Amino acid sequence: MKLFSFPNPVNEKAARVVAGVVLLEVVLILATGFYWLLIPLAYGFWARVLTGPTLSPLGWLAQRAIAPLLGPSKPVPGPPKRFAQGMGAFMSTLALVLAFAGAGGAADIVLLLLLPAAALESVFGYCVGCRIFAFLMRLGVIPRTVCEECADLSWRFAVR
Repeated sequence: MKLFSFPNPVNEKAARVVAGVVLLEVVLILATGFYWLLIPLAYGFWARVLTGPTLSPLGWLAQRAIAPLLGPSKPVPGPPKRFAQGMGAFMSTLALVLAFAGAGGAADIVLLLLLPAAALESVFGYCVGCRIFAFLMRLGVIPRTVCEECADLSWRFAVR
């Protein structure tokens, strides 16, 4: 496995565990104003988007230790999850830059946008970034070749 790769498919339960920890971290930052916590938050997103769980302690722990304890998981396509991690990397980095530039209120607004995305993924398994990815695929912004499984929706509507 190459260092700069991302798993495909992704363990849905591991993704939800990561989102749950992100949710807790964002709530903690908003509640306390401990903007220094944006450093590990942003690092985690960048580590996951660039290497999957390889260089992300949280990603590694979620995939290797916690998710297996939660029972069987359905695999989900990796490219949309990587896109969602990229959105998190952008937003957490933006919040970090804003906070350390003295614009804590603006950083809080960015974190408030990240909050429901993390909550929806962790609690309901609804990935906002994945929905945006699918929308961009339908528009042709993201080529079908990036995620063939995402482009072919027939399996989702098959009668079982």
